[in-house]
Amino acid sequence: MLLVEDNDELAETIIDRLRAEGHSVDRERDGNEANELLRHFKFDLVLLDVNLPGRSGYDLLRSLRARTDDTPVIILTARSQIDDRVLGLDAGADDYMVKPVDFRELSARCRVLARRRAGSASNIFSAGTLSFDRAAKRATINGQDAQLRAREIQLLEIMLDNIGRMLTKEEVADHLYTFSEAPSMNAVEQIVTRLRRKLDGTPLVIKTARGLGYMAYLADDE
Repeated sequence: MLLVEDNDELAETIIDRLRAEGHSVDRERDGNEANELLRHFKFDLVLLDVNLPGRSGYDLLRSLRARTDDTPVIILTARSQIDDRVLGLDAGADDYMVKPVDFRELSARCRVLARRRAGSASNIFSAGTLSFDRAAKRATINGQDAQLRAREIQLLEIMLDNIGRMLTKEEVADHLYTFSEAPSMNAVEQIVTRLRRKLDGTPLVIKTARGLGYMAYLADDE
């Protein structure tokens, strides 16, 4: 997730809240720098302020969409007029929230966009003995808590959002960690191994393709 916000105090509050919920969040303060970052890196979601140094949020958003980049974008701004909302949505925003935001609502709207991207209408994923609640960040197997660690919950969400698609180790690492964390590929392998072990016996399978990466699928679809 990328937060583009020049107010340090607000940015720190948003980041702390989202990271506490298990999200990996990077931040940019400047519109031009954020635009360059988005040219070279793919994010699951962008939280975008409008009044930014360098380039406005609207200009950044138009540039993003002009490159046919469909990354979900939520505009976070103090501008509350209907004309401003229309301008933001017409520029390509998926959602629009007026500051000060309620963090519970922000989290819920992030989940809505994650569900939409994964083609699901519900926060609950269920397959055989496995159930995962995106809102509660909790997985159960046969009705019992799966005892997943925070990184394992993140990885499970990544895999559920990309069922049937091959992900490289680098892509998985980009989803799991922020730029400042610089994880090793060995760390990614360890998380995959732990999650695979805990999912043993459920329909969700995480397959390792040597030299390619990982792909999740449901055993019934094999």
